[in-house]
Amino acid sequence: MKKAILNALRALADPTRLSILMRIRQGEMCACELPKKVRVSQPAVSQHLSVLFSAGLVKLRIDGRRRLYRLSVRGRRIFANLERWE
Repeated sequence: MKKAILNALRALADPTRLSILMRIRQGEMCACELPKKVRVSQPAVSQHLSVLFSAGLVKLRIDGRRRLYRLSVRGRRIFANLERWE
């Protein structure tokens, strides 16, 4: 398998990262909002977002001091494929 596919699958395998992606899927979200929504610490959220970013599943936009995340094209494609399994 391609390295990119393996990285994406590894990123999706973690329940917390999957929960973060489900929140971001609803629209662009500040990293500062995620700890309350997924019930983990801010440093843990930052680490998870870094993995998701490295896997190409999310995009980052910096607005002043805020870090805003949204699904990347790859992330949207993966969710579209997963929805077919339901």
